[in-house]
Amino acid sequence: MYRLETRVCASHTDVRGRLKLVSAIDMMQDCSQMWWESEPKVEQFFKERNIAQVLVFRQVGIRRVPVYGEKLCTETRVWMMKPFMGYRNTVIYDEVGELCIESWSIGAFVSLETGRPERLPPEVLASMKIDLKLEMEYLSKKITFPPGSAEKLPPIKVNRGDIDFNRHMNNARYVQTALELLPPDFAVTRFRIEYKMPAKYGDLLYPEIISSAGNWYIVLKNGEENLKSWALMEFCGEGKL
Repeated sequence: MYRLETRVCASHTDVRGRLKLVSAIDMMQDCSQMWWESEPKVEQFFKERNIAQVLVFRQVGIRRVPVYGEKLCTETRVWMMKPFMGYRNTVIYDEVGELCIESWSIGAFVSLETGRPERLPPEVLASMKIDLKLEMEYLSKKITFPPGSAEKLPPIKVNRGDIDFNRHMNNARYVQTALELLPPDFAVTRFRIEYKMPAKYGDLLYPEIISSAGNWYIVLKNGEENLKSWALMEFCGEGKL
């Protein structure tokens, strides 16, 4: 388990002074990344082998949206490790310990040189501390894009500022891109994202969006007619802020 204390600052908020979803994801990402400090043997193995943990799925549930000035605690815990993947919860509490935002995610171990999956040896797996799994609703890691006529939108270019130190598009930037395509009065209460392929600087994201049963689905394809995609997202919520 690893914890980071922070506050909701001006750069984290929307026009109403509420914590932005993307800012919450950034906080959870930061905590998950700093978690490596609590597992030095695993961190050293990853550095020596030039391996990264690449996010393949995330589900986030919003119980309450924190507001400007609040003190928050972000906590991450790994509840299962497999040779090729790790499973974790990352959550955000307010200063009295009430859960505001909950999530679970899956990360794959990938070589930064070859892009191929990497296996962790038994001794590395055995060295890790495994925490309890958070009690929350765990939906499928496979998102089904609903049938129907999706609206195709103009392509979006991946800019330099979207790239992180793993040399591909940071996973929060996919969500930020998608949120700009949702109706402005749609209040997200839960979302899932399935990462298909890592986009890099200069790539084009071809968005398609469709609404079904009050939810919104967005796929970012890697070509107008290509069946492959960078990411697939589902946004559940309310029709008003």
